Amino acid sequence: MGCGSCSSGGGCGSKTLGTVPAGCNNNGTCMTSGCNKLDVYDWLTDMDLPSNYKPFDIVEVRFKGSKKEFFVNTENLYLEMGEMVAVEPSTGGYDIGHVSLTGELVRLQLKKNRVKMEDVVKKIYRKANEKDVEKYNAAKELEWETMHRARKLALDLGLSMKISDVDYQGDKTKATFYYTAEGRVDFRELIKRMAESFRIRIEMRQIGMRQEASRLGGIGSCGRELCCSTWLTDFKTVSTSAARYQNLSLNTLKLAGQCGKLKCCLNYELDSYMDALKDIPTDIDRIDTEIGMAYLQKTDIFKKTMWFSYPKAENWIPLTVDKVREFVQMNKGGQKPAELVYVEPEETKAKPINYDYENVVGQDSLTRLDDRNKKKRRPKKKTSSGKPTAEAGNRPTENRESRDNRGPKPTRQHNKENRNNADNSQKAEQTRPKQASGDLPEGANKPKPKRRFNNRNRGERKNNDKPE
Repeated sequence: MGCGSCSSGGGCGSKTLGTVPAGCNNNGTCMTSGCNKLDVYDWLTDMDLPSNYKPFDIVEVRFKGSKKEFFVNTENLYLEMGEMVAVEPSTGGYDIGHVSLTGELVRLQLKKNRVKMEDVVKKIYRKANEKDVEKYNAAKELEWETMHRARKLALDLGLSMKISDVDYQGDKTKATFYYTAEGRVDFRELIKRMAESFRIRIEMRQIGMRQEASRLGGIGSCGRELCCSTWLTDFKTVSTSAARYQNLSLNTLKLAGQCGKLKCCLNYELDSYMDALKDIPTDIDRIDTEIGMAYLQKTDIFKKTMWFSYPKAENWIPLTVDKVREFVQMNKGGQKPAELVYVEPEETKAKPINYDYENVVGQDSLTRLDDRNKKKRRPKKKTSSGKPTAEAGNRPTENRESRDNRGPKPTRQHNKENRNNADNSQKAEQTRPKQASGDLPEGANKPKPKRRFNNRNRGERKNNDKPE
């Protein structure tokens, strides 16, 4: 990835020369991961320096990939971060790089990389002019084609090596080929063929898997750009014990990065886990009880909880570290606990929340709308027979228990007996003597007979109402 990945297009300083490079218009330090590869933030830029201060004459220059070198500014040029400069290479000619850091912070970088000031002898020739930039861009355009042609030559010779990247020098007179291989490779014949084909000086440099991933770049499993291609400079060894201490599954497909080695991020939180493991016994894997032997299944390091289970049991029993140590001491003394029982510690029990303010929002329950408001049923009225009836709109409903308690369904014989009983009761009412109208109590209104009209009566009434 080069400066062509900037959203504004173009390379930093590739078209316009001056104090501010073209492209991202941020002095080559855009945040698109194209220009800020292994970048350093200069927090001393906005600070006023003393009047008699002499600027530090060593400058840090960044090249393709993760390569950085220190050069002496013998001409006392005014340089800013991101500018292209022509520097002295290890061999003849000149090379083009970008200024990554200037000032007093370079002194700290020298100390970090364990480089003495006396050992920095390479010089900065000048700021890159228009001719230097054109030659530099032409050299970079040849790198892709050169790498594929070199791979084909190595394949024809049957060499067990992989050419991963090619870096042209700024003056287009030398090319460095980076390759990876499992062992030593005899590439003398390959260098002869490449020199005849490319007509430049050839340098072969073997790198490791991590360095290859750093030069090529990519996106990791976390969704971010690889650490080795953005900010990581030193590659520390990563062992499987780092994954074991963090209770991670020892699956190489999940623990390996794009380089095929264990991920560097396994070392990031290892110190925190090691500090937490100081209070947890790591040599305990079983507890003997009267029921049987309980085996350790899992350890929660930060909660300080150890999970045990019995053979052929589905449930795991969580125990605190203090309880586990107590049971282990009992086993050492020849005693066995009756059974492993989880006791919730006092710290984890839910405590009532005492608000130190008036809880205006939470006065009403949040579940007040979950229960629907049920309509209150009106009281049932009783008829003359004593059976309750329901008013209109409130039909009596029977629950399942009442339906089950009604008894068996009546048969045909029962229905016949019921009809006979009804006929007998009707005959008894007809034979009962009627009460005389004069026997009504005083103040009682006599019922008025209802007048019923049919079509015939209506017709007679209309005829009688006509005047003669």
